[in-house]
Amino acid sequence: MTQFPKDRLKRIISVAAGEKKARLVLKNARIINVFTESVMTADIAIQDGYIAGTGIYEGEEEIDLKGSYVCPGFIDGHIHLESSMVLPAEFERAVLPHGTTAVVTDPHEITNVAGAAGIEYMLKKTENLCMDVFFMLPSCVPSTDLDESGARMSAADLAPFYREPRVLGLAEMMNSYGTIQGDNQCLEKIAGALTTGKLIDGHAPLLSGKSLQAYVAAGVASDHECSHMAEALEKLASGQWIMIRQGTAAHNLQALTELFKPPYYQRAMLVTDDKHPGDLLQGGHIDGIIRKAVELGADPVRAIKMGTYNPACFFGLKNRGAVAPGYLADLVIFDDLKTVKVTAVYKEGWLAAESGRLLIDGGISAGDPHLLDPGIKDRVFHSFHMSPITLSSLEFKEHGPNQRVIDLVAHELTTQERIRKWTDSPGFAPGVDVREDVVKLAVFERHHGTGHMGLGFLGRYGLKKGAVATSIGHDSHNLVVAGVTDEDMLAAGNRVLENQGGLAVALEGKVLSDLPLPVAGLMSMLTLEETDRRLEELKILTRRLGISQDIDPFMTLAFVSLPVIPKLRLNTYGVIDVDRQEVVKAVF
Repeated sequence: MTQFPKDRLKRIISVAAGEKKARLVLKNARIINVFTESVMTADIAIQDGYIAGTGIYEGEEEIDLKGSYVCPGFIDGHIHLESSMVLPAEFERAVLPHGTTAVVTDPHEITNVAGAAGIEYMLKKTENLCMDVFFMLPSCVPSTDLDESGARMSAADLAPFYREPRVLGLAEMMNSYGTIQGDNQCLEKIAGALTTGKLIDGHAPLLSGKSLQAYVAAGVASDHECSHMAEALEKLASGQWIMIRQGTAAHNLQALTELFKPPYYQRAMLVTDDKHPGDLLQGGHIDGIIRKAVELGADPVRAIKMGTYNPACFFGLKNRGAVAPGYLADLVIFDDLKTVKVTAVYKEGWLAAESGRLLIDGGISAGDPHLLDPGIKDRVFHSFHMSPITLSSLEFKEHGPNQRVIDLVAHELTTQERIRKWTDSPGFAPGVDVREDVVKLAVFERHHGTGHMGLGFLGRYGLKKGAVATSIGHDSHNLVVAGVTDEDMLAAGNRVLENQGGLAVALEGKVLSDLPLPVAGLMSMLTLEETDRRLEELKILTRRLGISQDIDPFMTLAFVSLPVIPKLRLNTYGVIDVDRQEVVKAVF
């Protein structure tokens, strides 16, 4: 919690009144004013980490910006840091030079693996970063009763964390069905957040009508799952804030461009949700979303407001999100309103990044397991407890003339159901037909050694040969394997097991390449660049195996087991009909 000693206040007020020089003055700045939605030319006086005033000022140090634009530091209102596949210090090294000075993270990925130890790990690894990291507590661990994760978090388990000053509320309430039906566990978690005066984020794709009314009446204040304008407008009209998501797996920005217009933009913000290393290195972060929005016709000042002031307002971060007296001196410098190419970033008045390089580097040593409490270390770094995959375990026990295929939808997280006649093709696993873009899919429980697994079929993935395996399987993060032959699925899946998590690609019974992710099976101990290099190498291999360049093979596969996004999923219980929250047969 920020403290305001009287002597600090006196210094700031004296600078603002022009009675004394500021520690730093940024001269001749074109300031993005988020209150008037205009650009004004003025100096920015900075004292003790805060903006003392804008106008004409003198400073002990003066930097002439020569007409460069200055806007508040960008705030990502919803992200899972684990999705970057690197440790938090490496994530900071990627995004702070792009102007991101604060993020609101939901650590439900690592919590589904390691429980409370996962939250403690992420709190510890983010406490000394230059970038501010706020938390929303995972609401659904597991996501529903039809999921099997490494831990279960009750309202009582979450309660102690609300005392943490960086915890802002309850993260995306994915179990919208349970909320609407009055499920006791859901309501206890919601009541726990409301009782402590905290926010509740939402996650309810395609929810509409009275079901939406019930969901919002429960206190759910936002949604980041809108994929078209009609859905967004209904949720806005019901009082929710809309988070416009543009990440690695889901690209909703283009479908929601009308939200950048009055009056909608006043209750909308920009988020990434999940972001892989390559996207961070090549496309930037919130600055990249703003660039894309401007290309699509959005007013740049409004777009900047949606990436700064709006999330600050929603989350109650009262001294952030504006270039104005009394606000933190978290500032982004750039030369062109259309390209928003960041040249420098100030954090609390100190130059933190310049020309794409972080000047205050936390390094990756924060991930050293030897620095951890033994209990946290064991839960986070020894998260695989399962027997090796065998060929017999990949055999279907069900029989019938029909098979139910989980069809992917391009650039969306939703899936569709396809019923087709069972076919056996020589050289492929039973039921696989690459001519109709159907491959085999398996999900193995990896947390408790239960031996549970689900078998099914995946469509529109593009794989023509080989197999792909990943321990990133939202949100339970069990071992997910897709393949054309059982032998290749065996090889890829067992390599991930041997590595205590990660990614692997196999062909003709041999592993072609892998990427170990030993931190809860989710994050690498490598630098962002090395993690990206190895990930891109794997992606190139999947292209050779038939997967289109339009599909992110790993991010896409990571969502096929999440039983809260319609229509079909596969997890350790089998094929899940999400709308009915029932297990249905893959073969019948």
